[in-house]
Amino acid sequence: MVGAALGLIGGLCGVFVIMRDLPFAVHGVSELSFAGASAALLLGANVVVGSIAGSLVAAGTIGVLGVRARDRNSVIGIIMPFGLGLGVLFLALYKGRAANKFGLLTGQIVAVDTPQMSWLLGTCAVVLVALAAIWRPLAFASADPDVAEARGVPVRALSIVFMIVLGLSVAASVQIVGALLVLTLVVTPAAAAARVTASPVLLPLLSVVFAVASIEGGILLALGSSIPISPYVTTISFTIYLACRLAGAYRTRRWGARKAVPRPV
Repeated sequence: MVGAALGLIGGLCGVFVIMRDLPFAVHGVSELSFAGASAALLLGANVVVGSIAGSLVAAGTIGVLGVRARDRNSVIGIIMPFGLGLGVLFLALYKGRAANKFGLLTGQIVAVDTPQMSWLLGTCAVVLVALAAIWRPLAFASADPDVAEARGVPVRALSIVFMIVLGLSVAASVQIVGALLVLTLVVTPAAAAARVTASPVLLPLLSVVFAVASIEGGILLALGSSIPISPYVTTISFTIYLACRLAGAYRTRRWGARKAVPRPV
C-alpha cells in the first residue's frame, strides 16, 4: 500500500520536477530529510515526522531563496553538505541497531510499521490534494513562467507551494528507498515518460505507471532477501528509462526519415 502511494505521488511530482529542472533540488531536500530522520532516530521520536520536518525546512528555504536557477543551485549546494553532515553526526551518536542507520540511507520497507504507514499515507493524501488544487496553474507556470506571470498567475507563490509539496513527497520516499536513492522515484519515471510522449495527459499517467511498477516490482523481487529493496527499485526504474530512451530515439529517427522522403508532385 505504501509503495503504491509513493509511486503515485512520486510519478506526479516528477512531471513538474522535469518541467522545472529541479532534479538537483530533490537531492538537496532528501539530504535534510535524512538529517531530520536521523535526529528523530537519535531522540527516539517518530522517524517519519523527523523526515517530514527536515524536508519542509529544506523545501521552504529553496523555495524562498532560490527563485532564479542560479540562486537555487547555490542554495542547494549549501544545503546538501550541511544536511548530510548533520545526518552523519546524529547517526554516529545513535547507539541502537545498525540496521536502523543503514535503512535511512538505502531504505528498508520492512521497517515501516503501522503508525509509520499511517503517517506516510496521510502525507501522500495531502500531496495529492495539493497537486489537484494547483495542477493547471502550476503546469502553465512551469511551461512558460514569463507568460504565466503576465497573465496574473502567482508564479512565485506556486513555486514555494510546489517546493513544499515536493518536500513532503521526498520525505515519504526516503523511508522506502533511502535518502541516497530517492531520485529513482521522483525523477527517473518522469524522465522516462518524457522520452516517449509530450502529451499533458499521457506524461503524468506513464510517469505514475513507471514509478508504481518500479517500487512494487522491487518489493516483490526483494521478498525473502536480506538485501534492501532499493537496488531492485533503482534497477527496474533505470531499465524502464533505457527502454523509453531507445524507443524515443527510434521514433525520432523514423520520423526524420519519413520527412526526408520527397513527396510526388
